[in-house]
Amino acid sequence: MSAASPDLTQHSPRSPRVRLGGFVLLPRMLDKGRAELAGRNGEYHYNCPLDRRFLEFAGIDAEALKAQLAAGKGDREVLEWVMENASAKPSVLEIAAWSRMQEERVPGDLESRDFFNELHKGADPLREDIQTWFDLLDLDDYATFGGRT
Repeated sequence: MSAASPDLTQHSPRSPRVRLGGFVLLPRMLDKGRAELAGRNGEYHYNCPLDRRFLEFAGIDAEALKAQLAAGKGDREVLEWVMENASAKPSVLEIAAWSRMQEERVPGDLESRDFFNELHKGADPLREDIQTWFDLLDLDDYATFGGRT
């Protein structure tokens, strides 16, 4: 998979657990944005509700970030841009706490639990270790590509 323009019709984006500058979700979001720009995003969508968790925390506009990707900036350059342009200006400790909270998120209401359980059943109902949204995303990515990630 090319970092410059990943083909998400063939491979999943990076796990939501992968961090860039301490931020979970950001590398996955960058993969989806680059793939969307290249027309190879498959079933993945940039600026989805999960991406918006990062955008709201950092105080970054989705389209402004996408423009950085369209300009061909790499992960390090995008992270520098994020840190310079984030309206929230989170500290290292705030980023670590937020990232940990995201990693531990579980479905909080009945509708979310139903949605979570349906996805879990479709991906691998025998997996008893799937508890968090990140667990489910990793499992779904793995199942989507027939075990090839």
